[in-house]
Amino acid sequence: MSDDGREQTGHERVPSRQRRRFPGISSRAYEHPADRSALVALRKLSGFDTVFKALSGLLPERSLRLLFLSDSVRVSERQFAHLHDMLRDACYILDLEKVPPMYVNQDPQPNAMCIGLDEPVIVVTTGLVELLDEEEMRAVVGHEVGHALSGHSVYRTVLLFLTTLALRVAWIPLGNLAVMALVTALREWFRKSELSADRAGLLVGQDVRASMRGLMKLAGGNHLHEMNVDAFLEQAEEYESGGDLRDSVLKILNVLPRSHPFATIRAAELKKWAESRDFQRIMDGHYPRRSEDKDASVSDSFRESAASYAEDVKGSKDPLMKLVTDLAGGAGDLGGRVRRGFDGFRSTPPPKDAPQDGQD
Repeated sequence: MSDDGREQTGHERVPSRQRRRFPGISSRAYEHPADRSALVALRKLSGFDTVFKALSGLLPERSLRLLFLSDSVRVSERQFAHLHDMLRDACYILDLEKVPPMYVNQDPQPNAMCIGLDEPVIVVTTGLVELLDEEEMRAVVGHEVGHALSGHSVYRTVLLFLTTLALRVAWIPLGNLAVMALVTALREWFRKSELSADRAGLLVGQDVRASMRGLMKLAGGNHLHEMNVDAFLEQAEEYESGGDLRDSVLKILNVLPRSHPFATIRAAELKKWAESRDFQRIMDGHYPRRSEDKDASVSDSFRESAASYAEDVKGSKDPLMKLVTDLAGGAGDLGGRVRRGFDGFRSTPPPKDAPQDGQD
């Protein structure tokens, strides 16, 4: 690829610099362990995709495609050409042979998604296009191409269908509890799949600061001159380690209904992965190939997922996670620590010298 040449519009028609390409890369290379274990298991289910693609008529996918075609702008060489070049470049870097169709939808809310059973479709909103600069947008396009390469669009659509189906039988005794368990597990996987796609975006953009700037803008808007990436990452550190057991419980309650991790957490997780040996090995050309996917072990993937969760708990600075680690290690005075951690849930007792009710 050439490194020079721009359109008179000011948008780059080619990458502003050379980026490393990853021929034949498997999505397993960048997937979060929890995401990867679920995907490996699903891919091993014989006929799984075929059965649910046959049921695609029951899903609103065809209607969505027609809606985007009729009421959005399809990215091409003649429309949003700079996005078209980014999309082709992202597919080239991740070696995705078929370039998915991409649409720009009029919506002031910054957002992007990858959906579809028969073939993935990428949609970005005008709010996102107007919010991000070239390098930040390149990471987002890579993020969505990562979803496509992982097959997230297929499995997400299928599992959303299963969730909808389960809601219809929620009237069965204990059915509601089963549905809530399914939805909770589904959202946890969604959150991990977003971390996977963030990594794919970094492999495409190959600029970790641009990736984190994009996440920071999603949190704080288009005021880059007023924001600082390092300070933004410090927020993630404060969020994880601050407070007591009350805050730990509130964090869990806050994140349960979400399909995406919080922006500060995504930025911190991406920085951690960018500094890891796994990322460096990929950049050096050492990564699992797509041709080896059929040999991937489900049990090994689940062990890696369990190890990842255990490592997260062990290394976490969250008060609840530290308590869990101490429980596992047999630390003393845990009862006292739990009582102190939840003291804030009780009303604060008056000082000893304060007047009591009915006294002056």
